Amino acid sequence: MKLIYELPNDIKEKYPDLLTGKTILYCLPVDIDLSGNFFNGYVAVTQDYILYLSLNSTSEVYRIKDYEFFESTAEVGDGILIGRKVDGESYALARFSMRYVPRFKFIARALNQILTIGKSKVVSTDDDNICPKCGRTFAQGTNICPSCINKGDMFRKLISIASSKWYLYLIVSTIFIAITALRLVNPQITRNLIDNYINAPDTVTPDVKDMLFLVGLMGVIMVFSSFLTILRGRVMAKVGAEMAKDLRSMVYEKIQSLSLGYIGKRKTGDLMNRITGDTDRISNFMVHTAPNVVNELLTMTGILIIMFTFNWKLALIVLIPVPFILIVMRLFRSFIRNLYRKQWRQSDRANSLLQDIISGIRVVKSFGKEKYAINQFKNESKKLADITIYNEKTWQTLFPGLMFVMGIGSFFIMLIGGRMVLNETMKVGELVQFTTYAGMLYGPLNMISFFPRAISEVATSTERIFDVIDQDPDIKESPSAISHEIQGEIAFDNVTFGYQSYEPVLENIDITINPGEMLGLVGHSGAGKSTFINLVMRLYDVDEGSIKIDGIDIRNIRKEDLNRQIGVVLQETFLFSGSILDNVRYSKPDATAEEIILACKLANAHDFIVKFPDGYDTIVGERGHRVSGGERQRISIARAILSNPRILILDEATSSLDTNTELKIQEALTRLVKGRTTIAIAHRLSTLKFANRLLVVDKGKKAELGTHKELMDLKGIYYGLVSAQLKMSE
Repeated sequence: MKLIYELPNDIKEKYPDLLTGKTILYCLPVDIDLSGNFFNGYVAVTQDYILYLSLNSTSEVYRIKDYEFFESTAEVGDGILIGRKVDGESYALARFSMRYVPRFKFIARALNQILTIGKSKVVSTDDDNICPKCGRTFAQGTNICPSCINKGDMFRKLISIASSKWYLYLIVSTIFIAITALRLVNPQITRNLIDNYINAPDTVTPDVKDMLFLVGLMGVIMVFSSFLTILRGRVMAKVGAEMAKDLRSMVYEKIQSLSLGYIGKRKTGDLMNRITGDTDRISNFMVHTAPNVVNELLTMTGILIIMFTFNWKLALIVLIPVPFILIVMRLFRSFIRNLYRKQWRQSDRANSLLQDIISGIRVVKSFGKEKYAINQFKNESKKLADITIYNEKTWQTLFPGLMFVMGIGSFFIMLIGGRMVLNETMKVGELVQFTTYAGMLYGPLNMISFFPRAISEVATSTERIFDVIDQDPDIKESPSAISHEIQGEIAFDNVTFGYQSYEPVLENIDITINPGEMLGLVGHSGAGKSTFINLVMRLYDVDEGSIKIDGIDIRNIRKEDLNRQIGVVLQETFLFSGSILDNVRYSKPDATAEEIILACKLANAHDFIVKFPDGYDTIVGERGHRVSGGERQRISIARAILSNPRILILDEATSSLDTNTELKIQEALTRLVKGRTTIAIAHRLSTLKFANRLLVVDKGKKAELGTHKELMDLKGIYYGLVSAQLKMSE
């Protein structure tokens, strides 16, 4: 995200005294003045001052050390940079529209760092949601500006994808050329039949054998053309299936490589649409529409050569409507594309809602909200239907109009050509041949006039899939990453992290966890506990500082090695729709049956599994809904044990369970944590009784660290949490 804008020269010239000799650390535009009026100005930050600069008003200079705290707040319709002085009074220093709120949050954080540590270390790693070329805001869920995207570059990428099947396209192209040649021969034979046999001069006696030969030749051409068409269809079916598979795999593999931060900002239905719907549209275009257009262009070229050779004047008459059609196609191209872009976005919203409702069907039925869910989906479906109807009405109005204009040439051919036949300057067969070619010419022109719609659809889909494919993963593996067998030491070195980097969730965390030690994470909801374990698993990279395992920065350890040696039991246990065996084996696909059974026994899961009629082959259903919460949790523990991890992460592993089930899981966890470095989160503090140390996280910072006894003696946050739970249990 851009934090240093270039000051205009006229502002530099107006305030030379304020700017000379000063290093500007940050500089942002402001578009609203403190009274709420639209305005053009800048806020520049130096090491000691905040400069409020404008051509239309006097400057303001604020000394940073006069304040004790800065914050950027989002109000109704705008944002404000606020400075609080030592006396507790707060002052508005700048006002700006909502588009600049994230940037000023960085500025507020930088100013607070200058106050506390004497310098700013803030660097933005967040993406702008504004197009750097035209200034338009990106649509939600995309980082592509449809107005500025290089369309030619997109289609070159598609061609490069298709080039892997070049030999199939070569076969298809050869077939197309053969079919085109056969189509152009038939009118010549028809002309010969009419002029030399059917409508022969009275002085000529037609040879029946020659006529039958020509009729048979037409039949052979039709049969051979049909055979080539069948062959073309079969080859294109293979090309289509292969290309659709390649595109789906490419998009899906890319999504798998992207971070949770990217995926979390997108709707599930949107991503599914890109993998299935958009790839299908592109495949159909590349396999059917584009080759057909090439075929029609070849046909049109051949027809025009023959027509101009035969009678250039009549040929020009046929082409009279073409310039008008091309102009209309050019004018309506962007309009049509915007229509279909709007339709795909609404389709994404409807699919995302459908996915949410079906995934949460148990909640819907528990609250008796079936009618509400139906109305929700009906409303989104109606919006989609309205957009689709409007798009189709627009196209069905435009397309027949173009077809009518295109057919005008035929009237002139019949009028002029008919007079030429009556004047005996043209034979009937020649006129039939010419009108046949004219009719064949309108077929390609019809196809080409339909092409803008197809281009609009595929361009929109191409934008969407390359929005995913061209994304750079936030979590990148270093070229120098090494394989490492983990011993278990984990060190947080001044770690700061925020899902939006201008809003830290964890700040300045320093702690070392020894090999084999169990650390309990304690704190209020939203304090940053889950973020702590997400960073250990390297689901996100830190903004500042580093996390080291056995003294090695985790960014320098191969991600495959890191994930293989970390076992996770999450609060919301997720089981895939398959058998118990498949779910346990997920962490180690090559595990033997003996290893799986041992892991299930250690997790106290084996006994209930063998009671099922199908045992380990029991299907758990989607999200594991066919087994109880406690059974899901124990299957999850078995999955974590199976890979024999060196680091174990337990995120509320015993929450929302009855006492008997909790005891069984606690017993399994006791066996599981032995000899492993363990990080455990629990709201039930009794579940952390085996922890060597407890870390209390409060508002993203390390508040307390010590054993249970040490923290109870401290009588701080932990003491308060324990006391509150004891009162609740009374």
